[in-house]
Amino acid sequence: MSTSDQDKAGSFSPVMIEDVAGGELPAGLPDVAALAQMANEFFRSAPGQAGPFGGNQFGGAQSAVTLPSMAPQFGATPSSFAPPSAERLPSEADVQRLSGSAPSAFELSLAAAPVSPNPSSFSGAGFPQSALADTIASPFSQPMPVFDLPFPNFEAALPAIPRMAALPTEADVTAALNSVSSFYFLEDAGALSKPTQAKADRPAAAAISPSLLPDLQLPRKQFDVDSVRRDFPILQERVNGKPLIWLDNAATTQKPQSVIDRISYFYEHENSNIHRAAHELAARATDAYEGARQKVARFLNAPSTNEIVFVRGATEAINLVAKSWGKRHIGKDDEIIISWIEHHANIVPWQMLAAETGARLRVAPVDDDGQILLDEFEKLLNPKTRLVSVTQVSNALGTITPTRQIVQMAHRYGARVLVDGAQSVSHMSTDVQALDCDFFVFSGHKVFGPTGIGVLYGKPDVLADTPPWQGGGNMIVDVTFEKTIYHAPPARFEAGTGNIADAVGLGAAIDYVEGLGMENIARHEHDLLIYATKLLQTVPGLRLIGTAKEKASVMSFVLEGYKTEEVGAALNKEGIAVRSGHHCAQPALRRFGVETSVRPSLALYNNYADVDALIAVLRKLKNGGA
Repeated sequence: MSTSDQDKAGSFSPVMIEDVAGGELPAGLPDVAALAQMANEFFRSAPGQAGPFGGNQFGGAQSAVTLPSMAPQFGATPSSFAPPSAERLPSEADVQRLSGSAPSAFELSLAAAPVSPNPSSFSGAGFPQSALADTIASPFSQPMPVFDLPFPNFEAALPAIPRMAALPTEADVTAALNSVSSFYFLEDAGALSKPTQAKADRPAAAAISPSLLPDLQLPRKQFDVDSVRRDFPILQERVNGKPLIWLDNAATTQKPQSVIDRISYFYEHENSNIHRAAHELAARATDAYEGARQKVARFLNAPSTNEIVFVRGATEAINLVAKSWGKRHIGKDDEIIISWIEHHANIVPWQMLAAETGARLRVAPVDDDGQILLDEFEKLLNPKTRLVSVTQVSNALGTITPTRQIVQMAHRYGARVLVDGAQSVSHMSTDVQALDCDFFVFSGHKVFGPTGIGVLYGKPDVLADTPPWQGGGNMIVDVTFEKTIYHAPPARFEAGTGNIADAVGLGAAIDYVEGLGMENIARHEHDLLIYATKLLQTVPGLRLIGTAKEKASVMSFVLEGYKTEEVGAALNKEGIAVRSGHHCAQPALRRFGVETSVRPSLALYNNYADVDALIAVLRKLKNGGA
């Protein structure tokens, strides 16, 4: 779907429907379910209503407004059932203007949020953008690049709003003014110019009660990036006298105020070691820590909290698997498969294990776009394959790998699969049950949480067959000088005092992301990635590294005539933070004939202005500026 198509799909203007007490409805009217869908979309769009954008700082539960409690009762006037934070619904004078040949100012104010100079799928005001966005001329002569969305069936999750045939005729409006009351919904802006079927030709409508209009739980479509940015205090920072533009998200993400506040609250009110003490603060700390584990399990769609192990980060999680499960199950002449685009954290532990055990490390190749060649990967699989360990999103290239297919192939040969989700969890929904992976790892600081905390997910049978990798307190049932009895997972793998406060902070970060909705985040970032990629292609001498069809966030490049560190320094002078170097992925970059690259990477708080600032500096460099 193109940006303009998205704008069309989300564009609305007001249309009046006669009160059912009058016994008639305009021609082409959808059925009751369709009416309910439009009504829900209207009340959801009102700022301050329930859903992921309601409540305090996007913290509300993601659920639709229950329509019957919001819908007008017969005999009510429009102003008596206006949503609490909406300005008002149309008056009779407004209705009269609907019969004119052109939309009124009132109609346009409902139909469109202010149009940004940069095309976007979502309006800053929280309402879908109008069709006016389609009048923005593209500055590009080439077609916009299209990437696949980062998870399957995305479009199915955002159904189009059913369309009514047209606005009322003058006769319809006159009749409506004589009725008891009127319903108003939001409708396609294109309907403003469509004629309406004559009233006499319309069949009589069956009686409809507002209680029959169900809440259809429609997905949210709005994403107010300006409001999101206000949740991140560091974005108010100035660097070299310029506002900070954070485009180093693949290295680490910034933290919302809610995460900062939650960690502070822990140290002010809950700080204690967990589990064994009998005092109040220990109980509070234990509840907060184990509550965070529950949030992680929900976030990954893991069946049980017993499958969630807290570690320092994705790197420690991979090392745990290599040194504990791997040491028990991988021996001489066994094989481990990784891909050419892995982070060093998913290469070095397996090299160490192979060197220690006599196993063999094999590497799946990628094509010139940075996509894993599945046919070649399958050729590497054989009865000696014990483990496949692969990234879900490449940190150097942004490639989204076909992880589900890789898991299925590996399981056919009896191999276990570890998925490195460090770069994926902030950009797409994660479902370990759907992936069917045996292990899944990620770092909290890559998903707006604190540093020093991460997660290892493991299937119950795999964790049960994994020995402890560290010994100490908290992971034991009983200790004598003759033997030690260990706890079952996950406590078996959490020796000593853990990073309690930052686990709680990770739970708060997950609350924040889930409050916004991963589908909303993915759509916003997808549009921004398309926009940024196209602009980068207009910079003379710039070569993108990694051009896979399915990408997320990352836009590595080299600029002719400049070292990558020179580009990074020039951007830093303007307050723009990017990563320049090998990104702990030297084999991946060398596959494309380079040692280093400049790597801007996007997150949910980035906007079109951030991209424009990046491009302006690059063009200035190519024009001889500094």
